[in-house]
Amino acid sequence: MQDIKMGFNLEEWYAHKLQGDVIFKYTGSISPEMITHALEAVEDSPLLRKERLQTRKKVYNVFVECLQNLYHHVDAPPAGLSAGGSPNFGIVCLVHDGSFFRVTTGNFILRSKVNFIKDRIEQLNSLSDEEVRMLYRDILGNEALSEKGGGGLGMLDIVRKTGNKLEYFLYPYDGEHIFFSLDVYIS
Repeated sequence: MQDIKMGFNLEEWYAHKLQGDVIFKYTGSISPEMITHALEAVEDSPLLRKERLQTRKKVYNVFVECLQNLYHHVDAPPAGLSAGGSPNFGIVCLVHDGSFFRVTTGNFILRSKVNFIKDRIEQLNSLSDEEVRMLYRDILGNEALSEKGGGGLGMLDIVRKTGNKLEYFLYPYDGEHIFFSLDVYIS
């Protein structure tokens, strides 16, 4: 699971992301069946049931968006990755850590997509709450769907629902791949 050459250790990254009370964790193929299982597990979580209804709804809705983003935008992992074995390998976890919930997703992307992803997230992170709402309404009003079917609403909707900036990390893995990690905080 580790690429010595570039220094990124997937197991260490994952262990670090599991700090706090783990509600859900998964590593493997991101499939419709996996998403169904994940949503059922989160919905049935005793830890989440202790929260107010509004908080539970927000956590669940953001978790759904994160899973959909992961499912629609995952690239095939590096050929030598022992943890993968799947053309759509990804990692997702939902953790309660003190006063917030954190949804973390991780997946491999091709280096050629890095600038697009960075630019998109930086654009969203630079918007005020009002600008986020206006952009969301504008995209919905134009009803323009992307080739993935979402019209580019996924990350925008996450920012809109949480009111928080997206935290992302890009870890060089090999000559072709970057490991992309996204942390979404829900208070």
